[in-house]
Amino acid sequence: MIRSLLSLFTIGLVTILGLSLVFSVVGTAIGLASFLLFRAAPVLFVGWIVVKAFEKLRGPSVLSDADQRWIEGD
Repeated sequence: MIRSLLSLFTIGLVTILGLSLVFSVVGTAIGLASFLLFRAAPVLFVGWIVVKAFEKLRGPSVLSDADQRWIEGD
């Protein structure tokens, strides 16, 4: 009787510890994803727009034809 109660207690304890570990990993993943989506992504998007605007204002590339061919791998 005591043995079966202790085994059930042990199984319950291991289950609770396992679930807490799983929930902590899932919570960390959701927190990281929300941080990247709502904090980092808008900053990167605005920076990308600024870079594209400067590229349009600056005009065509100032690289020589030989440099451009080397970059493109031709």
